[in-house]
Amino acid sequence: MVIKDKSIKYGNNVDTDVIIPARYLNTSSESELAAHCFEDLDKDFQQKSINRKIIIAGENFGCGSSREHAPISIKSSGIKLIIAESFARIFFRNAINIGLPVIAHPEAAKNIKDGDDLEIDLDNGVIKDITTGKEFKTNPFPEFIQKLIKNGGYVNFVKAETSKES
Repeated sequence: MVIKDKSIKYGNNVDTDVIIPARYLNTSSESELAAHCFEDLDKDFQQKSINRKIIIAGENFGCGSSREHAPISIKSSGIKLIIAESFARIFFRNAINIGLPVIAHPEAAKNIKDGDDLEIDLDNGVIKDITTGKEFKTNPFPEFIQKLIKNGGYVNFVKAETSKES
């Protein structure tokens, strides 16, 4: 799977409370969560995410509460991928479980600028910054994780696998 798009860049310690504020946790509506994604951190996120679908961040992205609402709000906003220097462990796992690819790559996250054109080959582990010409290598996701992402998350993956058995 290859993802091509522009970047939106954030700093270190972006916590789940600024990804989706707690006042919206009483909804399970993905469109409602998307409408409030990052509103306390970046009032322009909704506008930016129309034409930029890859988030780049610093260290400890997704720290704080272990709410699944945070990666759901990001994915529902149309974001296709997050590259960060590092992730909070539970955020990383929640993102993979809902089919949102996340890559921990300190060098790429430090070098990619806001608005850069990117091309990420998840199958082969290549991050290309088309704007600067820099290329970064990473480990491709294991086959099972690639299947989760391609199916849109764990629940959809299980449904697909179960229907094959019928």
